Amino acid sequence: MDHLVDQACSYSNVEHTKKDLQNRFDSIRRDELQTSDANYVISYLTVKAVMDPEFFFDYTLDEDDRFGSLFWADSTSRSDYGYFGDVLAFIATYKTNVYQRPLVMLIGVNHHNSTAIFGFGLLGDETIETYTWLLRTFLVSMHGKMPQSVVTDGDRAMHKAIKIVMPESVRRLCCWHLERSVQTNIQDGNFTRAFCSCMLNFMTAEEFDLRWINMVDNFGLNNNEWVYGMYSKRKQWAETFLRDNFFGGM
Repeated sequence: MDHLVDQACSYSNVEHTKKDLQNRFDSIRRDELQTSDANYVISYLTVKAVMDPEFFFDYTLDEDDRFGSLFWADSTSRSDYGYFGDVLAFIATYKTNVYQRPLVMLIGVNHHNSTAIFGFGLLGDETIETYTWLLRTFLVSMHGKMPQSVVTDGDRAMHKAIKIVMPESVRRLCCWHLERSVQTNIQDGNFTRAFCSCMLNFMTAEEFDLRWINMVDNFGLNNNEWVYGMYSKRKQWAETFLRDNFFGGM
């Protein structure tokens, strides 16, 4: 940067800052890293598949033949899914890794009430098409066994992909994500507690509607779009409407 400034006689004549220069170098290095690391990962997983005949992986390439999305599951994961795959849940870390890609863990719970990991997906993006590819590839690795129920967050692309690939599975919105969503959208601790009571306690449909109406009236949220939207989705999160389905305690 100092050399460029000396040549141009001033910082203003260079037309970019030192930070711009660093960002450009980082971008070039990241592109090179992704290409070399992708080749390394595919080689590594290929060797794993030779050592473990039940190891499964698949990946996609984009229109420029660059690395797209990756799914993998080892023999333990595939065996666990055969026993405990009645309930499937997703945990996604959104672009917290060096590659700025979503990492999705497909998990369940075993007979000791411990987490069972069924597979991993490192995705190129968060579109319906990519999530659909992930779920279809997952089912191929698990010999087509469909889960009875699926627990997921409110991601619309994932939700639509589940509806396409696993139409018979009961879909349930994650209680933890919903509680955080209530806090974000309404920002009232008393309403959050009242909402969670509606969500987690079993009651008849008539009792649920009555409690919901009273809650919304008490907090003056009759015209709130988020509240209205959540009521329209009540059969995906309220224990009243989901009690007869198996979720393995998740």
